[in-house]
Parts: sequence; C-alpha cells; structure tokens
Amino acid sequence: MAKLTVKKLESLTPADIGKRLPDEHSLYGVIKARGDGVAVMFRWRYRFDGKLRDYTCGTWPTKSLREIRDAHENARQLLAQGKDPNQDKRIGRLDEKAAQAEAVAHAHSRIADAEAQQARITVTDLFERWAAVELIRRKDGGKEIRRMFQKDVLPTLGPLAVEDVRKGHITAVTDALLARGVTRMAKLIFSLIRQMFRYAVDRDIIENEPTAAIRKSRIGGKPTERDRVLSEDEIRALHRQTPSAQLLQTTEAALWLALATGCRIGELLRAEWQHVRLDAREWFIPADNSKNGKPHTIYLSDFALRHFAALHSINGESQWCFPNRDDSAHVCVKTVTKQLGDRQRGDAAPMSHRSPHTNALALPGGKWTPHDLRRTAATLMTALGVLPEVAEKCLNHTEESRVKRTYQRHSYDAEKREAWRLLGERLELLTRGDDNIVTFKRRSKSAESLTA
Repeated sequence: MAKLTVKKLESLTPADIGKRLPDEHSLYGVIKARGDGVAVMFRWRYRFDGKLRDYTCGTWPTKSLREIRDAHENARQLLAQGKDPNQDKRIGRLDEKAAQAEAVAHAHSRIADAEAQQARITVTDLFERWAAVELIRRKDGGKEIRRMFQKDVLPTLGPLAVEDVRKGHITAVTDALLARGVTRMAKLIFSLIRQMFRYAVDRDIIENEPTAAIRKSRIGGKPTERDRVLSEDEIRALHRQTPSAQLLQTTEAALWLALATGCRIGELLRAEWQHVRLDAREWFIPADNSKNGKPHTIYLSDFALRHFAALHSINGESQWCFPNRDDSAHVCVKTVTKQLGDRQRGDAAPMSHRSPHTNALALPGGKWTPHDLRRTAATLMTALGVLPEVAEKCLNHTEESRVKRTYQRHSYDAEKREAWRLLGERLELLTRGDDNIVTFKRRSKSAESLTA
C-alpha cells in the first residue's frame, strides 16, 4: 500500500470531507471539515484481548505527518509488549493531570508562603517602604531620618517582624537615647517610629500599632519650651569672644546673619546667591527652603548687608552661599550648630577631630544655639518698639488665627523693613566695641516666647 504524502494531504479540498485515507500498517485518516479547509484525523486499528480497537494518533495539520507516524509506531511497540495503547494513553493523561494538579498545589503553596512572608516583613523592610512613599517627599528626601534610624532604631528593631514588635521593644530604643541624655532626640525618634507604624496600619501590614499604648509625655517627661535669649551684654561678649574661637569665617558670618535677620539656621545654610540681591538689599527664601513652606523676603539692614558682602567675597563664585567642600551642594544644615556647640562644652575634653576651644563661646546665661539667636532677634525688635505682629511676620511665622489668615492680607513690608533696620542699627552699636551703650531691659515675657 502506497504511503500517504504531505503533498497528497495538502491537495485535499472540502469536497473530500468524509473520505477515508489508508496508510501503511493499518493507519488511516478520516477527512473532516476545519474552518475554510479540511483536517485529517488519523487512527490505528488494532486487536487487543480479541477485540478491535481504534487508537487516535493525531490530527493533521495540527500535528505533522511525521509526528502522527511516530505516535503510531509507539502504539505498535506497546502492543508488541502486550500493553493496550489506549489504556497506556489514559494512564499517561491521568499522570499528566496529576502532575498538573501537583504543580498547581505547589504554586498555591508558594503563593501562601509568599503571603505569609509578606505578612511577616521586618521593621527594616517596613522602614524602606515607608521611606519610599513618605520620607521621599521631605526636603532632604528623608536622608536625616534615615541616618537617625540606622544609628538608633534599626539596630534594635530592624530584624524583628513588624507584627512581633511590642511596646517594650520601642521603649528599649527610647530608653537608650534617654540614657545618653538626648531627651529631645528620644521624643523625636519616638514620633517618627509612631508615624512609621501608623503607615503600616494604613497599609494593612499590621492591625494595631505598638506605640498606641505609649504616651509621648512618658518619654523623658513633658517637653520644656526653650526661652533662651541672649542679653545685650552677652551679644557684646559674643562679639569680643568670636575672634578667639577660631570659627570658620563663613560660620562667623552665619552667626551674625542669623541674629540680624531672625532666620532659621537651615534656611540660611541652604541659601543660594541667586536669591540674595545685594544691590536691592533683599534675601528671598523660596518655599522649598522655608520650614512652613511659605516664601519669605528679608530686607537687609546695613549690618546684615555687610556680613552678606563679606560672605560673598569668600563664596561668591559658588551657587551656594555656604557650599560644601566639593561645591556640589550646600553644607550640612547641622554644621554651624555643631561648631557653636563644640565651643560651649566648658572644661570637657575636646572631641576627636573637633575644636579644642571648648569654652570659647560660653556665655553667662548658659548654652545657646543658633535658634536662640532667632528668638533673640525677635526680642530685640520688640524692645526697640516693633509691634509683636510685625516681629512675627519678620520670623515668617504662620498666623495661628484662621480668620486673620483668611481676611488680613496686609503684607507689612514697610513695617518689616523698618524692624530689620532698627535691629541692624542696634547690633551695630552692640558690636562696635563701645561699652557706653544703654542696655535695654526685657519688656515682657511675650517677647521672649517668640519661637520658630
């Protein structure tokens, strides 16, 4: 019997539907309709246990003629071994289904394991997710908070599963900070930990956040408001002491500019020369650099202008008023605070790679910070007759009254310009080396309470 050829199969037309095509060794094909053409289903007739049976070897052109003949030959070999090819096929199908079921079960198991692993993410994993969603929006992209967590939080909490964290784990972190004497840092880090775990609750990572049972007031006691204001005698003393403190010239300029403008030290250290117009006697603080997110213009007194000009003579070629070492960005906003703090450590031994002049800037009223200069500037303004609401505007404070914020839109530009002028003139007198100056007495406690 002549063997079928591919050419013969390809020549078939719908007119051939229903015909039977014989091939060798009892293999035959039945022509069937398929779409707009034809298909040929091949079967092999064999006898097993005294009965005739048909074994399906495949359908052309879904399978090639070679594949169909190979299936036919495999079936013939099974029969030669005394096996029923159809029974073997059924067993193969069952084995395949069993394998598929096993694969599905394995996949489900892997999914369940992944879900369980997801449910038991570590605190370090949680921090990274929180940082990517929330901290990235902060002005520094969350760098400072990351530094704090890597130093004081993640070494203790990081390896723990989020759902396993308890109140005691968190107080272990804050207690270690309190033992170091950094109470404000302990409170700040506790607040940040609470924010992170509330994020976890919002994302259904955990049901209850572990800081809920901890009152913030229990972390180092109730916070005390700083009211440190440098007296005029201390400002004179500061002017006399700064030369021996061996500060960087830029740090010394930052000190006097913070006092002359009432700005936040971070706003000053982020300043760019494009925002300082010496000819117009203005320094513009863009919203991105402002703590409350509101732009602010400072009108420069002669005193402030002189220190900005001195700073420009040092760093005028840079984009930044206070560039870092490689001029790729501004300096760290903590650099001035650290330099001033190092020079008020009293008789403490100098720290490694820090200033040996540990008492150079100590003042009678106790330790002071750059932020205290801001409070001092506002206090001096009110002592010079500046209205408290004008002093508040000079500090770029947000008006607490919603009604005033909504309806009182007066800019106070003229009043602020005059306030800075009066402050600058007073600082000129206090720093010119003449001790024959009448010292103002503090007018009221309200003036001292002007804070950021």
